[in-house]
Amino acid sequence: MADASHEVTEHTHLLFPRMRHDEEARSIITKEEVALGSTALGERLPYNDYTTIDWLHDLVKDSYRYRALHFRPGLRAKLLTYFDACAGWVAVSIIGILMAFVAVAIDLSVATVGDLKYGYCSGSPWRSKESCCEYAEEEGELCDKYTVWGESYAVRFSIYVGWAVLFGIISSSVTMLSKTALPSVMPQKDYSNGVASPSDPMAVGKSLYMSAGSGIPEIKTILSGFVIPHYLDFKILVLKAIGAVFAVATGMSLGKEGPFIHIAACVGQLVAERFPKYCENGKKMREILTAACAAGLSAAFGAPIGGVLFAYEEIAVYFPRKVLWRTFLCSMVAAMMLRALNPHGTGKVILFETNYGTLYRAEHYAVFVFLGVVGGLWGGTFTNANVRWAKWFRNLHMIKNRPVFEVFCIITVTAALQYPNPVTRAPGDVIIKNLLVNCQKNSDNWVCQNEAREDGRWDYIAWLAYGTLVQLASTTITFGLKVPSGIIIPALVGGALFGRLAGQWVTTISPGIFAMVGAGAFLAGVGRMTISLCVIMFELTGELEYTLPHMIAILVAKWTADALSHESIYDLAQSVLGHPFLDTEHALTRVQHQPSALVESLIPPPATMAELTVEVPPSNTVPRKILTEKLAQLHRRGLMDGGLVLVQKGLLQGYIAEPELDFGLNRLGDGWGEGVEVRVLGDKVAEGEFDLSVFVDRTPITICAKAPMEYAVEIFGKLGLRYLCVTEEGSGRLIGFVIKKRLLIYLDGLKH
Repeated sequence: MADASHEVTEHTHLLFPRMRHDEEARSIITKEEVALGSTALGERLPYNDYTTIDWLHDLVKDSYRYRALHFRPGLRAKLLTYFDACAGWVAVSIIGILMAFVAVAIDLSVATVGDLKYGYCSGSPWRSKESCCEYAEEEGELCDKYTVWGESYAVRFSIYVGWAVLFGIISSSVTMLSKTALPSVMPQKDYSNGVASPSDPMAVGKSLYMSAGSGIPEIKTILSGFVIPHYLDFKILVLKAIGAVFAVATGMSLGKEGPFIHIAACVGQLVAERFPKYCENGKKMREILTAACAAGLSAAFGAPIGGVLFAYEEIAVYFPRKVLWRTFLCSMVAAMMLRALNPHGTGKVILFETNYGTLYRAEHYAVFVFLGVVGGLWGGTFTNANVRWAKWFRNLHMIKNRPVFEVFCIITVTAALQYPNPVTRAPGDVIIKNLLVNCQKNSDNWVCQNEAREDGRWDYIAWLAYGTLVQLASTTITFGLKVPSGIIIPALVGGALFGRLAGQWVTTISPGIFAMVGAGAFLAGVGRMTISLCVIMFELTGELEYTLPHMIAILVAKWTADALSHESIYDLAQSVLGHPFLDTEHALTRVQHQPSALVESLIPPPATMAELTVEVPPSNTVPRKILTEKLAQLHRRGLMDGGLVLVQKGLLQGYIAEPELDFGLNRLGDGWGEGVEVRVLGDKVAEGEFDLSVFVDRTPITICAKAPMEYAVEIFGKLGLRYLCVTEEGSGRLIGFVIKKRLLIYLDGLKH
């Protein structure tokens, strides 16, 4: 996206096939931020920080482009046609390749920076511990090049905590550079600290740290048809990558897998902008972004199929077969490049490869169900606990409005609690490897050495229990910090710790199996994923034989978590951060619980409708002064993606969006006087008239006011509309005009 303070690069819903001024018609695709007024006229709505795209009209827009391209004669036109047909495949392939390189760079940087907490490589301080030892072996030496900090426990503990705190401060400081005020135009709540609190009524926009968190809630918002300006810029990609390196290196209960999805979306945006087919169409752009998100998870976990299913199940709202195929290719290319680059030195993409060699029996199903229940209980209570913690801790006088200091406090406590425990001292991915190990084939592991003891090993069991409690508690207080972070690895670690602990009392099978199943169950409880998570788990471990135990635990965990809370962690984050999102499945469930929910409940107040309506006389022309006043009212009310409905004798004639009206009056109409007549309907333009009829949508979608609310939810959700006109039952007269945001506000009210 262009880095301009007053420009939101997004596309409106008309192609303007009759427009003679091609360059000017193209420029209308850029969405100008509206001038903000100091007072409200009529009614204001939440979510005005976000503009929306209209999927249906973007579809029509692409059809015009397709016809204009394919019906041209000549060899050059034929070549352009072929390139257009394969542009999507080329774009997603490039995205997959670039994402693999970015992922490897981040992985190697995390390993190098994170290992500084333990020691350094003599002569090669930029090497991680693993690569340092490999380098020594190549030179024919013992692995004595890696030097551990200090000789006493106290020194090593202090340096570990000190480095972790320093990395956290760096990560949070980098994140602060991404703070942006969205172009809001209404008084609303401030979510800059992660919880809602009243803000100054004259405030413009809400603050958003664009490189903080996983980015998945924001990506879901974007893919559902909303716009977050500059969220996928190259600057945000760089800040997210740097912040993620230092955040993961701290050893806190966070992972890089969530941020990888945001980074992949940034890569997808930057690549797609080079293709006119996608940069000029919001709907087509989101097809590429969906594929990019799959590549992000594929590069993070080496799970190409799981990445595709994750994009389908958890992120995308529009996923036809064409998008599925391109997503499949993008994820596959990312995994292929990851394997070729071989960042882990194994030559494989499997991250936590295991080989248990033993089969589970029928009596083990009870343990798998138990793990699912516990994972669901934690997942269901985690969301409420995290919100309660945020409301209390982030409103303390010392913490409020000091996000870097908050990170400092959390890291200090987390590092001090993690280091004493030999199980949790390592990075998250290493912890999972150690807990999933099969001790029959690896007796050198610290976990296996303790499990081989015959003295009761209660100290070892205590370490597992202590690690489980600390991991779950630290994940609860860490999620929401102003650093790049994800929930996937922390949930897997917590589940693996608990599963390994539970496996100590089941001696008929390797406890690593329960660690593996428990990891999936705890992540299912938090994220409410099912099919994609099951595939990711066997891609991560290579244990296809244990697909059924994963299915049992994951499904039980989801049922249990849903019984406690219907919102996953990503749904909660969207709600807390105030991001709009239309989930038709949940929306229909809420509507069905209402005794009588009709579309007429969405109709704006009369004052609002008066501002949005233009009465067109039989001449089909309107004085420019009236349209200018209406445009100013839209600006002051802050309807960034609103518009005007045109009626004649109460009957709907068309709709003109605010961007088109603004462009027509202030760009094409520059030089025309205020008294000129503007033609908004009809095809014949008289001399001295200014024509805006090319900008009018003459076929707006309508719905009866007495229609069930389910109709509106399905129409907005399935068709991806930006607006819907409401007509009176029987007469067909226009009585209301509903934008997508109004439906979201209505649905939000049903939650309480």
